[in-house]
Amino acid sequence: MSTTRTATRADDEVFDFNLNAVEAESELKPFVFLWGSKTEPNRRMTMQHMEALNVWPLMSAIEGGDISATLGLFRIALGDDWDEFRKTPLPQHKMQALFKAYQKHCGQQPGESAASSDS
Repeated sequence: MSTTRTATRADDEVFDFNLNAVEAESELKPFVFLWGSKTEPNRRMTMQHMEALNVWPLMSAIEGGDISATLGLFRIALGDDWDEFRKTPLPQHKMQALFKAYQKHCGQQPGESAASSDS
């Protein structure tokens, strides 16, 4: 006896959840910071808000561990600015300070992952 169920629904039947209708609970304002080189000391870099990032490439980055996840987050959040961001050497203490400021901007506590819930 088979226990497999096949559920079918007509296109005009009620759905259980409308993902298309989901809106962010807060304004997803980009995070802007200064990071310059010797030739351009006041360059503005823009990172998308954490909650606005596409989850699929983030999930791929997470598979590589904490460092990979953090770098993936920055790469995705910086978008077109990623290559320019990497041209200037970045001391670890500055990267840590930037990450903390980014987390705070996005409403997260240091050490809290982007996937954490507020409950």
